[in-house]
Amino acid sequence: MSTQEAAATWDAEWEEEARAELRRRQGLGARYDAENAPHRELAWARSGTAFFARKLAELSDDELDEPTLLPGWTRRHVVAHVGYNGRALTRLTEWARTGEETPMYSSPEQRNAEIERGSTLPARALRNLFAHSEVHLNVEWRDLPEAAWDAEVRTAQGRTVPARETAWMRTREVWVHAVDLDSGGSFYDFPRDLLEELLADVLRSWQRRGEDVALTLAPTGAEQVVVGEGGLTVSGALPDLVRWLTGRGARRLTSSTGEVPEIPRWF
Repeated sequence: MSTQEAAATWDAEWEEEARAELRRRQGLGARYDAENAPHRELAWARSGTAFFARKLAELSDDELDEPTLLPGWTRRHVVAHVGYNGRALTRLTEWARTGEETPMYSSPEQRNAEIERGSTLPARALRNLFAHSEVHLNVEWRDLPEAAWDAEVRTAQGRTVPARETAWMRTREVWVHAVDLDSGGSFYDFPRDLLEELLADVLRSWQRRGEDVALTLAPTGAEQVVVGEGGLTVSGALPDLVRWLTGRGARRLTSSTGEVPEIPRWF
């Protein structure tokens, strides 16, 4: 059996087990998020999942082999990453629900190998990976009791966060990687409040890592955002500023010094 066939067989077996478990737990009747759930972030994650699914559905199977906005990654890599990220976040919500530690990944090497293997799946299996992992994660969120949303779990970067953070983590993945597919998705498709939160998330990431950044962001029609001690001013529409801040390139931006500066990575 080839590596590709073995991967497809393993994936099919996992999907069948997951479906059986979901059927057992779903039972009958409507399902709702707990009152203590992060409703805004869950709404963003679900609408972003629909956005990613739409961009993926617009691609033919052959087009999955084409490059993306991420250096070295094809669309296959992006889809595999988003699918396996859904499974990883499901493990965190299971951790919060059961109290049994289930890390996102066993190691960075395991995560990278998983993505590489996933990128070799047949197109149908790759699409199913995304679809099934999304359903499983959503059911875990629906099942999470009130108190479990505040249970502490650990991210792949080693940060200890409440389980409610998984909704924001998924929001970032699906919305931004939908643009990375390079199939017509744009930061201009994002809700404005989501763009504002993404901007704030980049600044929080820099602050946690102690990055020495001094600049002023001037979104069109909005208040300026001073980072560090200020410094040069970068101006432009909010979607273009967020695209740049998240490492997807500078477009239609202007700088008070005439040149848009290099900035630290987001993660």
